[in-house]
Parts: sequence; structure tokens; C-alpha cells
Amino acid sequence: MEEKLKLKGRVFKFGDNIDTDVIIPARYLNTQDPKELASHCMEDIDKDFAPKVRPGDIMVAGHNFGCGSSREHAPIAIKASGISCVIAASFARIFYRNAINIGLPILESEEAAREINEGDTVEVDLKNGTILDITNGKKFKAQPFPEFMQEIINAGGLINKTKKELEAKNV
Repeated sequence: MEEKLKLKGRVFKFGDNIDTDVIIPARYLNTQDPKELASHCMEDIDKDFAPKVRPGDIMVAGHNFGCGSSREHAPIAIKASGISCVIAASFARIFYRNAINIGLPILESEEAAREINEGDTVEVDLKNGTILDITNGKKFKAQPFPEFMQEIINAGGLINKTKKELEAKNV
């Protein structure tokens, strides 16, 4: 379980009030395909975002990340793009839960969101809620996930976790 709870990646940084229409524009909601959604992730504010992301990279943003609609397409697009974790000063509550449900780790840390810069390399320990900006040497703290949320993330989402539990019970 531990390997999915420790992450390291290069930072893509965004500002405050990044809504779900910015994360995945509504014109692409005619598909459920994660790869197709990922190819359009963040394109209205950074047309080169999707081609630049490498698996394991980390997104950092300001306040109210994921505001707007309740669509799950937004966290799916982010996760499918290769982003391993989102760190923000704060999240819209429905986005927060949708992200956990699909297995996308997210951490709230106002200080980290303010101090970490575009292109920095960051290490995240989800179990302990620690964030280390390797580039500038600064350490930050976020609220660690409770064990049940760690299990959801490690399983790749709530549906996968539930399937595994049912299989273990031979249901």
C-alpha cells in the first residue's frame, strides 16, 4: 500500500478559482474516455498542458480549486493526464469528494500552494501529509488522509475498492 502513498513529480501551477469548465471544457463532455478527456485537460488556460505532463507530475493551485459543476470528468481528466496529486490552498467540496472517489490524491495546504513554483520538483507523502519542495528545500504540512481514504486512493478509487472487497468476500 505504501508505494502509492509516496509521490514525486514536477509542478504545474495554477491560480485561484480554477473551475471544472477550465479543467475540462464543456465541449468535451460528450465522451467518458479518460484518455480523450486528458488530451483536453486545462487547454483553455494552457494549450500545451496535456502534451507537457509526464506520469507522476503534480498540480498546485490556489483557493477554490474545482469549483463549478459536480461533474466527475474534471478529476478524471486530471488523473488520466498523468498528474499524480493536486495540492491547493482549498478545494470545492464536491470536487474534493469526486477526486477521492476516482482515486486522485488531493491535499490542502495554503502555504504549499503559495510557496511552490511552476517547474519545482515536489515529494508528497500522503500517509503523513508532508510535502517537500526539493527545488527550494521547503517543507509543508497538509492534513493526512484518514486510513479509509488512503485505502480508496491506493485501490485506484471507490469503485475499485468496493470490487476488491466484494471479491474477497466471494460475493
